[in-house]
Amino acid sequence: MSVYGPVVKIHPVVLASICDSYERRNEGASRVIGTLLGTTDKHSIEVTNCFSVPHNESEDEVAVDMEFAKNMYELHKRVSPTEVIVGWYATGFDITEHSVLIHEYYSREATNPIHLTIDTALQSGKMNIRAYVSAQMGVPGKTVGVMFTPLTVKYIYYDTERIGVDLLMRTRVTPSRTKGLTSDLSQVACSAARVQDMLATVLAYIEDVLSGKVTADNSVGRFLMDLVNKVPTILPEDFENMLNSNINDLLMVTYLSNLTQAQIALNEKLVLL
Repeated sequence: MSVYGPVVKIHPVVLASICDSYERRNEGASRVIGTLLGTTDKHSIEVTNCFSVPHNESEDEVAVDMEFAKNMYELHKRVSPTEVIVGWYATGFDITEHSVLIHEYYSREATNPIHLTIDTALQSGKMNIRAYVSAQMGVPGKTVGVMFTPLTVKYIYYDTERIGVDLLMRTRVTPSRTKGLTSDLSQVACSAARVQDMLATVLAYIEDVLSGKVTADNSVGRFLMDLVNKVPTILPEDFENMLNSNINDLLMVTYLSNLTQAQIALNEKLVLL
């Protein structure tokens, strides 16, 4: 937990990119480093993207390809102008002396940058992810050192990222560690099943409260009231007619798109004759 400072919010694509860079590292390299991109506000730093930066590291010195980092950042700004440099990452569990030198460079590129460490080697049995911010320490007028203070890390995601995360989670239960993408109909069925399970949980809680088995929670009651108020008032017959109409429209669009694809494929074959 952090003593002070902003909350660091990390997206799954950042962690996947860092792990991929670690797996593709040069032979003999002990770790990889890279630039973190995202947005900042008064209370949080949201990390939405990153890229690796080539570097050579030994016990005595470290050399980072700064020109590569600048060129990559310029290319990223063309695609995502709102993303700025918020810090840098390094794989590994500890902060080394070389980390201080690299952090000094990023301090010139960003205001109070963060340093993210990812234990990709699973030294502690799991992938520990920690974020730090630097602060100077020492006696004024004398030698000044740098102290890295930990920050709170949270994981957030967009809806599109959630699909990929759920797919990765399903690979854990398969012997081959692989899982193919499901069809649209299967995804709708899974979503409907999850909604049904959540409704069953809510109904069980309500029944326990009414029977006196569980003490009523006012906050839960307010959430349930908001949920009920958001459900539109509609007759079952009208809802069925609306659903059937939408399904018919969807089937018609699907049929026309398939027919267009077949027409294009046939035209290409006739042109080649």
